[in-house]
Amino acid sequence: MDQNGAVVGPLYLFELASSQARYLELRQSTIATNVANANTPGFRARDVEPFNKVLDGMPVRLATTSPSHLQLSPAETDTRATAKKDSWEVVHSGNSVSLEQEMIKGSDVSRDYSMNSAIVRSFHRMVLSSAKA
Repeated sequence: MDQNGAVVGPLYLFELASSQARYLELRQSTIATNVANANTPGFRARDVEPFNKVLDGMPVRLATTSPSHLQLSPAETDTRATAKKDSWEVVHSGNSVSLEQEMIKGSDVSRDYSMNSAIVRSFHRMVLSSAKA
């Protein structure tokens, strides 16, 4: 169990990867909506909260199984701080969609999805090889 009483099973990585894949699907859909409305007067670009905000609700702490393990405070291990980015430009029609910024976000989603898939494949191979032994 973690600190919130939630049961963390041995295959927690699969659940986490699935949650991130759903998040990436939602973010890609939001980016596509922004691009589709790039010329719509008054349209405001949207984005979803960073995935680490999802993880904030379900912290998993590292186990200290030996007195020689390093003890770090939560402040020292917090890597979740991100700066909120505003749109790069607002045109005279009130539209705040920057196609360059949306393409960068789309590239980030693609990279994150590729990394997610690679981790799941590696973990799956590891589970299969341990089951064969």
